[in-house]
Amino acid sequence: MGITKVDGFTPEVTQMAEILKALGHPARLAIMEYLINSPDCINGDLVDHLPLAQSTVSRHLSELKKVGLIKGTITGNCISYCINDDVWDKIKVFFNTSSDQITPGKSCAC
Repeated sequence: MGITKVDGFTPEVTQMAEILKALGHPARLAIMEYLINSPDCINGDLVDHLPLAQSTVSRHLSELKKVGLIKGTITGNCISYCINDDVWDKIKVFFNTSSDQITPGKSCAC
């Protein structure tokens, strides 16, 4: 993969692009959906609910954690993951702000 040019974009736009890119995989969306519907879980629980190997689930969790979408707490040999509310709120604000700027009924000549 090539290097994505980020010069000239605000840090907020660059961060949101990384977050949305991380969400662009079905396994990661399924993980987020599972975490949204349960306050926290252990990695093993996810493996039982997804058609993926433990190592693959761990890799996807790592990507979600890297962009801040999830947080993990280590207790002994177990890691409990949950949604990072601060980042989730940023996503909601981004889409709410963007959708508020769309004028219904406005057509283009595309």
